Amino acid sequence: MTTIEGKTGPWEMVIGLEVHAQVIADSKLFSGAATTFGAEPNSQVSLVDAAMPGMLPVINEMAVEQAVKTGLGLNAKINLFSEFERKNYFYADLPQGYQISQFLHPIVGEGTIILDLEDGKTREVGIERLHLEQDAGKSLHDQHPTQSYIDLNRSGVTLMEIVSKPDMRSAEEAGAYLRKLRSILRYLGTCDGNMDEGSMRADVNLSMRRPGDPLGTRTETKNVNSIRFVQQSIELEARRQVEILEEGGTIAQETRLFDASKGTSRSMRSKEEAHDYRYFPDPDLLPLKIKADWVESLKSELPELPDAKKQRFMDDFGLPVYDAGVLVADQETAAFYETVAEGRDPKLVANWVIGDYFGALNRTSGANLGNAPVDAAKLGGLIDLIADGTISGRTAKEVFEAMWDSGKDASTIVEEKGLKQISDTGALEGIVDQLIADNPGQVEQYKGGNVKLIGWFVGQVMKATQGKANPGMVNQLLKKKLD
Repeated sequence: MTTIEGKTGPWEMVIGLEVHAQVIADSKLFSGAATTFGAEPNSQVSLVDAAMPGMLPVINEMAVEQAVKTGLGLNAKINLFSEFERKNYFYADLPQGYQISQFLHPIVGEGTIILDLEDGKTREVGIERLHLEQDAGKSLHDQHPTQSYIDLNRSGVTLMEIVSKPDMRSAEEAGAYLRKLRSILRYLGTCDGNMDEGSMRADVNLSMRRPGDPLGTRTETKNVNSIRFVQQSIELEARRQVEILEEGGTIAQETRLFDASKGTSRSMRSKEEAHDYRYFPDPDLLPLKIKADWVESLKSELPELPDAKKQRFMDDFGLPVYDAGVLVADQETAAFYETVAEGRDPKLVANWVIGDYFGALNRTSGANLGNAPVDAAKLGGLIDLIADGTISGRTAKEVFEAMWDSGKDASTIVEEKGLKQISDTGALEGIVDQLIADNPGQVEQYKGGNVKLIGWFVGQVMKATQGKANPGMVNQLLKKKLD
């Protein structure tokens, strides 16, 4: 349990997240308008999205399918009966004056996410529900000095609101939750998880309490659009609440906004309750009834998800929990690793992918697995040269850098630069014999018990061979002759 130490004793965070995930679909939840990101303002707006009189919503089957697949991926209960309701509130970018959402009867019920924590441990966080709803439009306040502009391209886009239980106890756990949820959504192909484009946004519900006490009053920080900002907003809000509570104040149940550029938050409005929205079943939409065999058919088509893949990597490849977790976090990375690991030492491959390869990707602007100068075949070729003793692990790092810069394969670079490791026993034996003959003092010290001197002898052989000697063979030869 993570606690914050205040002046009057420890405090515990209680965190729940509401994630709005935009469904991958070519059209909106109740209209045929397009959903392409970055289109000209108001160029993807149907008469339904603009709330023109007499326009009726028609459910998008693809949106329903994506929600059910997501529910299955979250090990959640799929409700065969669900209902759309009107959530009534006024805002300039909400043309209807209400949002079509789900309240009493959501499409997905309780489920579970397993968090992968940095210490290699895991813990479960409950999912309360997943419901479908349409997005609102967007108000632009920075286009004109006295007027706000409205872009309705987003109006009516399908959102899945995924509500967690208040099971998280630290900013780190909230970050792990969002990373895992995004990974599952991407594996399923139901949301692209691009928080910078607004297709995944989080509302943070947070309260503070003394460890073991009942839940405190919570605040909600709205529309946080990066994992880092979610964690920052949690730390900030936790400290703010502790200061108020320790001074004898009370927490106002309110909605707040986090300003990432300033690292501050401010009150937005008092927190509404469900009755404030005057929910009632949408009279234009019949209840949604889905068939159990259709749900089963979708379940049978699900891909291998991160938790199952992680376990398989540990079982089949003998990878430690950390390596397996890193490699399966992204579906493309996992596929890349499996391609390179085919027929090779899986731990050696994992070390190279997680270490040198990820490092090169991170420092190369715009590089990704699809366009990197070293592909799976080239990385595999480099690892083969290490495995068969052609080059040492140390030389391999030099070769990899040259591969990354030039796009050439490993064997070409080794040939061009003359980096082939000397593994000829006869050649190495001659160098070792000469070294022993030239350094009787060091030989005496070694035999007198200073076994660490073996490192000095190895270094001298490497120096004599310009680093090309096979260090394993050098060690064996030296120990044999010195002992």
